[in-house]
Amino acid sequence: QVQLVESGGGLVQAGGSLRLSCAASGNFFSVNVVDWYRQAPGKQRELVAHITSGGTTAYADSVKGRFTISRDNAKNTVYLQMNSLKPEDTAVYYCNAMVSLTRTTTVWSGYWGQGTQVTVSS
Repeated sequence: QVQLVESGGGLVQAGGSLRLSCAASGNFFSVNVVDWYRQAPGKQRELVAHITSGGTTAYADSVKGRFTISRDNAKNTVYLQMNSLKPEDTAVYYCNAMVSLTRTTTVWSGYWGQGTQVTVSS
């Protein structure tokens, strides 16, 4: 079983910063691709940032230049540094990880965290 736990959300004023963490624990061999998504009330879940096991990153246009995704493989943790926050960034943020459960498997298994609320006041 693999668990993903997000943390770091909260209430911040526009222009402020938050750093979200997504920590993986349980029985697995490696964490491969990790994505951060967000879902605002009444809207579909959208992909915000992406990072591969080698550190290649990609971002939604709406957050480019403001958000930075990074990872600490030794801690099985992925971070999302969010700067210059705007009210429209308000959402529940989720991480999704594609995991290799064993050394020999070629199949990745996907897991979601429970989400962390980010609220940006104007």
